[in-house]
Amino acid sequence: MSACGTTTTLNALKPSMKDFLRDEAAQEPDPVPKAGSETKETQIIAIYGKGGSGKSFALANLSYMMAQLGKRVLLIGCDPKSDTTSLLFGGRATPTIIETSAKKKLAGEELKISDVCFKRDGVFAMELGGPEVGRGCGGRGIIHGFETLEKLGFHEWGFDYVLLDFLGDVVCGGFGLPIARDMCQKVIVVGSNDLQSLYVANNVCSAVEYFRKLGGNVGVAGMVINKDDGTGEARAFAQAAGIPVLAAIPANEDIRRKSANYEIIGLPGGEWAPLFEELALNVASAPPVRPSPLSQDGLLGLFASDVVGRDVVLEPASFEDMCGGSAVSKPSLEVIYDTV
Repeated sequence: MSACGTTTTLNALKPSMKDFLRDEAAQEPDPVPKAGSETKETQIIAIYGKGGSGKSFALANLSYMMAQLGKRVLLIGCDPKSDTTSLLFGGRATPTIIETSAKKKLAGEELKISDVCFKRDGVFAMELGGPEVGRGCGGRGIIHGFETLEKLGFHEWGFDYVLLDFLGDVVCGGFGLPIARDMCQKVIVVGSNDLQSLYVANNVCSAVEYFRKLGGNVGVAGMVINKDDGTGEARAFAQAAGIPVLAAIPANEDIRRKSANYEIIGLPGGEWAPLFEELALNVASAPPVRPSPLSQDGLLGLFASDVVGRDVVLEPASFEDMCGGSAVSKPSLEVIYDTV
């Protein structure tokens, strides 16, 4: 047989790209991890919520309480607003990793941990930051920030918990990094009894489920209800999505006022200590589960029709409507050939 014939025979035996993709798609995703089965000593937990839902407030108090319970905690703000650590440090803004690393690079200096990481009562905290308005992509900024963390030895640090505060309005690019790349073991969503925050929570659950189908292992550990006024929509969502409620922070004037004044309320022995102690224990022990995201109609069904406008009927628009009145009928330029 000629060399050319041998090559043809060998090529025929190689699986095609179509076969490869078909085999890969047929593989079942890994089973949902059980409680206590995390392979990493450090629990890395990504917390998602709509902007303004109170996730940064909940995280600051959660991280503080965890530290008071004897845990080593690192809080990383991954929101371009860079406000995650503000409450922890009494309203003071911390230098962000992205901005500081850029300044150090221009000056020909090396970025150090002490330039970007700060402590308060046992809590370690830092902000990734983001680009200036109109000068870059926030998601890409997060990816760059994590690349910088790896250079600083992120995988060698010894913490019990690393809490990542992510904006959940858009779960793509850098904002979906922990879910897409299995960078965390579990996700927690923060929401209230309003449609927009629950839409974001549902969006995050959809992202988790999507990557699970692709072979990912990240699950949703549960939901934190903030500003709970007792109307029940957030609890109904959690039940429908198959995730537990880890804690419900009430809509309380004292909490609102102290939060606005950058005060930690999760203090041992304080009025709200039991609430955040319960949250800390639940966050630590809740297993990551595979959520069941709701459809748009299912999400709207959690609310009364007069709240979300479910009684509105979709009325199709016509070409005349688009023209603002009557429209002149023009002959078609389409060429039609007679069939034989």
